[in-house]
Amino acid sequence: MFFEGYGYHGNSFEQTYRCYPASFIDKPQLETGDKIIMPPSALDRLASLHIDYPMLFELHNAATERISHCGVLEFIAEEGMIYMPYWVMQNLLLQEGDIVRVKNATLPKGTYVKLQPHTKDFLDISNPKAILETTLRNYSCLTTGDSIMVAYNNKKYYIDIVETKPSSAISIIETDCEVDFAPPLDYKEPERPQPSIPSIAAPTKGQDAQASAEEEPKFTPFTGSGRRLDGKPSKHEAPSVSSPGKSQQSGPTNGVKTSKVSTPESSSSQQAKGKLVFGSNANVASKEAQKVAGKETKEEPSKKEEPKFQAFTGRKYSLKG
Repeated sequence: MFFEGYGYHGNSFEQTYRCYPASFIDKPQLETGDKIIMPPSALDRLASLHIDYPMLFELHNAATERISHCGVLEFIAEEGMIYMPYWVMQNLLLQEGDIVRVKNATLPKGTYVKLQPHTKDFLDISNPKAILETTLRNYSCLTTGDSIMVAYNNKKYYIDIVETKPSSAISIIETDCEVDFAPPLDYKEPERPQPSIPSIAAPTKGQDAQASAEEEPKFTPFTGSGRRLDGKPSKHEAPSVSSPGKSQQSGPTNGVKTSKVSTPESSSSQQAKGKLVFGSNANVASKEAQKVAGKETKEEPSKKEEPKFQAFTGRKYSLKG
């Protein structure tokens, strides 16, 4: 029989068999690899053909259209039957006694393979790389989409073949192959705690205006201190700066009183300074001045309490010396 296509050349081997798991015979080592046991007639047929060594085979389940690849360990099975690892039967969805088609195949040497464990337990092994290298020595080839079984410390670990290069099925016999691992199927990245951001309420227009008004310094007029014209120290204290927006008290604080009515004190001081005041008019003027001054003291008692500053009340000097 002659088959055209990739991986086949010359007269090829093709035969159908009933498959059974390795537990049916005393060959427990089959479960730790990918090799099958074939009948002696298969060896006679293969020996007469020009096939490549080591012998590699394609396993095809026509019912489910599943394909995998394997090697051969021995030719001691009963005629019409083959024995294979149970995990290979699971990949092909085969049951005991199902029909499987076997073809010889030529696969390229692999350069890259990506593996993905089923569980995180495989990462707990002290040296998973060394265990994997030891296990793959019992394998002849790898097929993309298969799940191989790694036995270690009385426990079975299943690993998916995610990707293979340079083709979907590769030979791993006497070749340097780069191995990469994908995160396990049940692996979940730890959630990072998100820092809590305090919410800041947006200020209203009124709050913005008030804040800007508080920040800007206010200008208040007429807040300086008074000075006397004769150079003497003033008895008045500097007035306190009133806050803006409040009503200012009425009445001058440092202003000079401009009343034209002369008080008795002023009249006496004028007489003492040499000014002429006639008797009757002076008395009448003094009495009227006293009445006016009395009214002012009644109307404005608060102004009397504060000492007033009077201009031009200093001592006089004569030019004659």
